[in-house]
Amino acid sequence: MQLTRSELYSRVCNAPLSKLATELGLTGTALAAVCRQHQIPYPGSGYWTHKSLGLPAELPALPDGSDVVIEIVPVTPKPRKQKAPEANTRPKTRSVARTRRLEHHPLLIGAEEHLRKSRGAKDGEFLRPYKRVLPDVISSEAALLRALSIANDLYVALDRQGYRVYIAPVGEGHRRIPVQEQEVERKDRKYGRYNSGSIWRPDRPTIFYIDTVPIGLAITEMTERVTMRYLNGDYHREDSRLVRSMKAWQLTHSWTTEQDMPSGRFRIIAYSPKTGVDWSLSWQDTAAEPLAKAIPRIVETLRASRERLQSLMAVEDEAEARRKKEREEEWERYLRREDERKVAEAIKDSQQQLAEIIERWGKAIVVERFFSDVEQRLEGVDEALRQHLEGRLKLARQMMGSIDPLDFMANWRAPDDRYRSKYDESPQPPSGGPTKEK
Repeated sequence: MQLTRSELYSRVCNAPLSKLATELGLTGTALAAVCRQHQIPYPGSGYWTHKSLGLPAELPALPDGSDVVIEIVPVTPKPRKQKAPEANTRPKTRSVARTRRLEHHPLLIGAEEHLRKSRGAKDGEFLRPYKRVLPDVISSEAALLRALSIANDLYVALDRQGYRVYIAPVGEGHRRIPVQEQEVERKDRKYGRYNSGSIWRPDRPTIFYIDTVPIGLAITEMTERVTMRYLNGDYHREDSRLVRSMKAWQLTHSWTTEQDMPSGRFRIIAYSPKTGVDWSLSWQDTAAEPLAKAIPRIVETLRASRERLQSLMAVEDEAEARRKKEREEEWERYLRREDERKVAEAIKDSQQQLAEIIERWGKAIVVERFFSDVEQRLEGVDEALRQHLEGRLKLARQMMGSIDPLDFMANWRAPDDRYRSKYDESPQPPSGGPTKEK
């Protein structure tokens, strides 16, 4: 049977793969492989579930490409030849269980649907899904199926070696390193419209363990430097069908610029998610060896890197122990400096208060002499005036308060008293180490 690329896309959008494959005489896996080979997206199981419930669901768009004719050859299962049972023959029992073969890794179940639920991404740009806890796969919409295929092959290959790939739980302290998306590394980075924009990244890294050694995995579509033309309020690739179809006079008020855009080729990055350990390896698509064929070699290289990573982690643990000891020693020195400073401050405050008390006492002595002189002069005045002035003198003494030097001394706070009352609670060290004095 022969179908064009657009016809096959129309048929996979109208019926689930399992049902359509039966009509075409294929298996669902074989039909999915044909679609991936010709970059024909097909709805996932979530689409058909939404449609059966009457909920709105979006179909994936068909990427640009030539409408080639696809030859579909039905698969005819070969009949099994049944051997005649021999006399006195006991049925054989299998001593070793068949190794479990995964076709779809559990971590990627539903990932396509979540990755397609993206914030606004114009043609050719990376998807930016709303969900933040997803496998570490960065891709444009046109290359998403191939990205998930590479991820599935890698995860399944690791799973068969006994290394379970999963998203790092919260609280284990694993980090994700910055991923270089440029196919050819340049000094300037021009991803996004108007020389701006950000590439989506998951909140938690995707990791697996070899014994006790964690390794992070990231799969990203690489970018290439292309010429973009500003036309009708937006940027388009210079080699796109729209720009090539324009007349010369229609391009009069347009201009071009250079931008990094997804290339459809991918890179696998393996790195150490342990903070302080600088180790990473990367593999990328080449004409001689696509990533799908390099996966067995990648798995073997990662397995061979265990000892190297373990030694780097041990060195980092020792360095972290030294840094922790240095922080504790610095914090002790900081506390001693603070103690000395507070003692000196308490002595200075106490001296200043004592000088103020002595000054007030000197002023109080002058007032007392004034009151004594007033009392002596009251003896020579008539009775009515003397009683009036004695009342005013009594009120003046009450307003001035005590002038007893013992009261003044009792209100003085010695350095020891001042230090205890002001600095009873010892400061606690901050989480990041001692505070540096300015």
